[in-house]
Amino acid sequence: MTDASAGPIRRLTKVIIKVLTGLRNILGVILMSVIFIVAMFTLNDNSVQPVPAEGALYLAPQGYLVDQRTYIDPVNQIFSPPGQGDSETLVRDVIEAIDTAADDNRITHLLIDTDYLLGGGMSKLEEIGLALKRFKDQKPIIAVGDSFSASQYYLAAHADQIILNPMGEVMINGLSSYRSYFKEGLDKLKITMNIFRAGQYKSAVEPLMESNMSQEVKEETQLLLGDLWRFYTSEIELLRSLDQGRIDEYANTLHLAMKEHNGDAARVAKVFGLIDVIASRTEIYDHLNDLIPGSDGEFHSIDMDSYLTNTRISKEKISDNNNQIAVIVASGTIMDGQQPEGTIGGDTLAGIFGNLEDNKNIKAVVLRIDSGGGSAFASEIIRDSISSIQKKGMPIIVSMGSIAASGGYWIAAEADHVLAMSTSVTGSIGVWGVIPDLSNSLANLGIYYDGVTTSKTAFRAQIQQPLSQSSKEIIQASVDGTYSRFLDLVASGRNSTKDKIHKIAQGRVWTGNQALDNGLIDELGDLNDAVEVAAEMAGLDNYQVTYPRKEMTPFETILTELIVKVQSVYRGNKVISSRESELTKSFQFYANTLFQPLKMITSLNDPKGIYLYCDECFL
Repeated sequence: MTDASAGPIRRLTKVIIKVLTGLRNILGVILMSVIFIVAMFTLNDNSVQPVPAEGALYLAPQGYLVDQRTYIDPVNQIFSPPGQGDSETLVRDVIEAIDTAADDNRITHLLIDTDYLLGGGMSKLEEIGLALKRFKDQKPIIAVGDSFSASQYYLAAHADQIILNPMGEVMINGLSSYRSYFKEGLDKLKITMNIFRAGQYKSAVEPLMESNMSQEVKEETQLLLGDLWRFYTSEIELLRSLDQGRIDEYANTLHLAMKEHNGDAARVAKVFGLIDVIASRTEIYDHLNDLIPGSDGEFHSIDMDSYLTNTRISKEKISDNNNQIAVIVASGTIMDGQQPEGTIGGDTLAGIFGNLEDNKNIKAVVLRIDSGGGSAFASEIIRDSISSIQKKGMPIIVSMGSIAASGGYWIAAEADHVLAMSTSVTGSIGVWGVIPDLSNSLANLGIYYDGVTTSKTAFRAQIQQPLSQSSKEIIQASVDGTYSRFLDLVASGRNSTKDKIHKIAQGRVWTGNQALDNGLIDELGDLNDAVEVAAEMAGLDNYQVTYPRKEMTPFETILTELIVKVQSVYRGNKVISSRESELTKSFQFYANTLFQPLKMITSLNDPKGIYLYCDECFL
């Protein structure tokens, strides 16, 4: 192509680009205007499904159980397929709905549908289970499911009656922990990983150092899994009035039972006493019509979101707004700077605590932690902001969710009182750092890195160059120093000594039961128990619980509330996402599982590269 012919083409291309850009901007303005108008009408629409005079609370948790929803850009959510953004359910919403319904004369039954529950940490299941027990003491519970995973079945087991589809199964297979190990692969790629750690059991970086799990980590993990499995099996056996060891028998002999019953998994589940009724969806619906009050041949029910909307209005009228207990949620990996919800930003959380100092209505704080840690620097920023509030006489109570380990324990150590569930995973008091060295790998490709320096320590952390001995000593000293500070922090907060804490630290992970025995927590209890402790320490009889959050822009707030309302409609109609992308989802799952250690290391952002992170805290 000649220069003469190229000129007009370039000019034409520029014109087309300008036209397309203009159209995009115009469409963007129109779209935003439409969204704004719809949002105004939606948010001003007070029509909410009323609570029936008699009927069931329909509880169908969606996606994963969480303490804090992961922030997703509202605009991206709008263009996502139906149900895709609705992948998380707040544990506190489920518990609030169950407890409120237990004392509501209009609610006659609780109907649990677990088909849309993808999972949740065992402590979250345990916490919801406590609420289900409270409800069951007053009213009947019915559980239905096409199939039950171990997580789904734990909730269903609290029901007075469990109904399973004839094509379904109960998938209780025990607990396991496997990880990918990269040492040999890294050697073949001629990549050297400079590892710095303090703590015999600090195994987050072990996949980069070994080709298999070390004996120390195997012993630790076996003890952890054993304690959690004992809790799970004993709870199920108690709830279902089964003989001790029945669940172990089911998990270990399921293959034999399936052969005996010609592959009929539903029949096997009933033989073992795990379910009460085998019925198709049509039969289940007819059965529910016979049990639950209704009219015109259909039972009455209300979904969780609609029920909460109705009941919260009444609660707000009688609560004391001048006496508030703030529940601050710290959920996700601890990162430096400002971070969206679903990740813990050091500056973000510190800012939330800072705002509370000037709020005279806040009388106590409950810090709900669900985190395996992350940046050591960000953890310290958060701890310092907590300490500032404590110095002004405001009690800080910690409620541990599924995980409160490593950096999650760093920010909890000096609280006035610490509670955890028996199945919470905590501890992991240890420190590590990692710096890759690609010099040999690059040299193998004929790429070299060279230069000059004025001092031994001027050139410290470049992945193109081997670390000097002096740089290694500096980093290891920083890691050791941070670990020593961690021990001092815990010893001070737990009224213990550094030597005693060191014996139970070294990166070792404990369940809530074990942490109580080791003095790392004060008592076992759920979030409600933590709020009650906070009220007692603040001397409050009547109070309001608030949930301070990272501030969103007005536009984000409008879009988010609009999306929540739309999602509520989908829940009510039991709309779930399409299965067209199951292959893609499966690939993503296995890829994330395989490369999780590498993904974790590249995502962390501590300014010194030193971390309080528990990678083995998987539950």
